Amino acid sequence: MEDFRAGFVALLGPPNAGKSSLLNTILGQHLAIVSAKPQTTRSRILGILPREGAQILFLDTPGRHESPKQLNVALNAVVAEVARDCEVALLLVDRAVGWTDVHEQLAGALAGMSRPTIVVGTKSDLRRAQSNPWPLEEAPRGWPAFAVSARTEEGIEGLLEAIVEALPLSPPLYGEDELTDRPMRWLCAEMVREALFELLDRELPYSMAVEVLRYDESNAKAIRIEANLLVERDSQKRIVVGKGGRMIKKIGIRARGAIEQWVGRQVHLQLFVKIDPSWLKNDRRISQLGYH
Repeated sequence: MEDFRAGFVALLGPPNAGKSSLLNTILGQHLAIVSAKPQTTRSRILGILPREGAQILFLDTPGRHESPKQLNVALNAVVAEVARDCEVALLLVDRAVGWTDVHEQLAGALAGMSRPTIVVGTKSDLRRAQSNPWPLEEAPRGWPAFAVSARTEEGIEGLLEAIVEALPLSPPLYGEDELTDRPMRWLCAEMVREALFELLDRELPYSMAVEVLRYDESNAKAIRIEANLLVERDSQKRIVVGKGGRMIKKIGIRARGAIEQWVGRQVHLQLFVKIDPSWLKNDRRISQLGYH
């Protein structure tokens, strides 16, 4: 174990840079929720990858986004904390979009902390990235840069080798069979939230939260889960419930399928819609919901 390496690796970048998709591909597990809509990640998510002679502890983060809203302020604080505490930083750049002001801000902060940084050009398989890709040689400060695709796994192995080389010498920090530090009830809430993004239109999912009230696995045959879908207004509640309860039923079916695939057991999922107009503006409530 003298040559073993281990440490925390932060995935950083603007919304929709491909952080969660990359994490899921690397782990071979659907740990972080993914949506075509930007800014779906609301928390620091740990994903543990064992390697030959190393343990890589990936930290997925929300996309850095300037906004005065209380939730966005809290999420940017998560990004800053992870960047400050990691051993290696991955700065993700959508190759069809290129380097932005957010990248410049993050790069400046990382350089100021003398944090080893690798630039990762994502979504390299997409046609819009191939026609006019952001050039990797424009990565700042001489940082190494890799082109990857979460869908085809192009470039992943080379990136992992570079990460291991940058990690400090250290014994493993988690058990060899551990995947994350998040409890199952939190992961289930995220799977319900992913269904909200898949099935609800426009901005509504951004003003919603999921609160698991009950997670009972005492029955060997089936897990029972009860959860509140929090909305700000009665008009939003009517949309989420849908005519004759059709929409909330669709949300439940989609979420239950994802949870059953994860836990490998039958799931009884009961969802309620609750109006909570203050949750987006209350630091304590945001923290209680696990968005930190």
